[in-house]
Amino acid sequence: MTQTSIDKNAIRPFHVSIPDEEIIELRKRINATRWPEKETVLNQDQGVQLETIQELARYWANEYDWRKVESRINAYPHFLTELDGLDIHFIHVRSKHENAMPILIAHGWPGSIFEQMKLIEPLTNPTAFGGSAADAFHVIIPSMPGYGFSGKPTTTGWDPKRIASAYGELMTRLGYTKYVAHGGDWGAIVVDFMGVQEPQGLIGLHTNMAGVIPPDVDAAIWSGNPLPSGLSDEEKKACAQVGENKFAYAAMMGTRPQTLTGLVDSPVALAAFMLDHDWKSLALISRSFAGVQEGLTRDDVLDNISLFWFTNSGVSASRIYWENGKAGISFFGVKGVKLPVAVSVYPDELYEAPKSWAEKAYPNLIHYNKLPKGGHFAAWEQPEFVTSELRTAFKALR
Repeated sequence: MTQTSIDKNAIRPFHVSIPDEEIIELRKRINATRWPEKETVLNQDQGVQLETIQELARYWANEYDWRKVESRINAYPHFLTELDGLDIHFIHVRSKHENAMPILIAHGWPGSIFEQMKLIEPLTNPTAFGGSAADAFHVIIPSMPGYGFSGKPTTTGWDPKRIASAYGELMTRLGYTKYVAHGGDWGAIVVDFMGVQEPQGLIGLHTNMAGVIPPDVDAAIWSGNPLPSGLSDEEKKACAQVGENKFAYAAMMGTRPQTLTGLVDSPVALAAFMLDHDWKSLALISRSFAGVQEGLTRDDVLDNISLFWFTNSGVSASRIYWENGKAGISFFGVKGVKLPVAVSVYPDELYEAPKSWAEKAYPNLIHYNKLPKGGHFAAWEQPEFVTSELRTAFKALR
């Protein structure tokens, strides 16, 4: 990994080059894994099944090729710039179409730039992907603080609100005076707060993990108290869906992130922890390692995990959960956005945001659509759907 220039306010080119010895060390550590016994159930009730993680490790050590994805990463222009005292890494791809709309695309955990890279070509070069020049975007994809090639915070305070502020400054520094933002997972929360902060130039948002749960309902879900009366069947279903995901990873990272030392010592520990985000995505990933071609490939999954490994970001990426808890920010609750917002709802998301709640949470709701397929990592799993949604959602704002 190299960089040029030492001007902290400069936009500095960045190139990815992982040393051969680090790749060799990764394979050595994978092959030295000490395994637990098989789970005592026939399903995923106890977490990532032994068969899945052992097949992942076998493929990772013996067949996976990091250099192939490294070449794909470096095919795009990468940069670093210092924002609020921290180096932030980002991809910046400008469309060849003159009137393209700038869009900031924000990832979450356990995501990375890989989660969003599938959107770059369809958004910047729409005429090659079933669209017209009028659908073109300039694409900016930052790595969150503590993630990937961004700097690791050494002090507290980097919660989603602060990240939102840094992203707004990034777009200003890039010279964009009119732009939109899209996010999923933490990225959805960050762009919601960009919408609350309304940095100069931001004209609208798109989210595939909408923050729309009313405060009283949100409080009841997390406390285990009875839900308020008068909820529709769709609203009750959304509450039940939140409860289906135990969020064990969030509880650990939200309270004791530094205890997760194993995530930077053992690649297999890191992989198992990152797979167990929600039961639907875990099932999808498990099927991919069982030979089922759907949504995510084995390489997709390992590209992302390898990035965490090579950048030693297992623990640093976890701390946003702790920061969020200290800030008292709800994952799915209403944030107070007044700007135009578009919502896409995927059937395997952590919860399917009801339109009734979306209309109240986002008083300037410009688009709402339920998709037939896809889950929490929508851009990664179903980039065609996400591309179509972004084109449709922001057409009226061009």
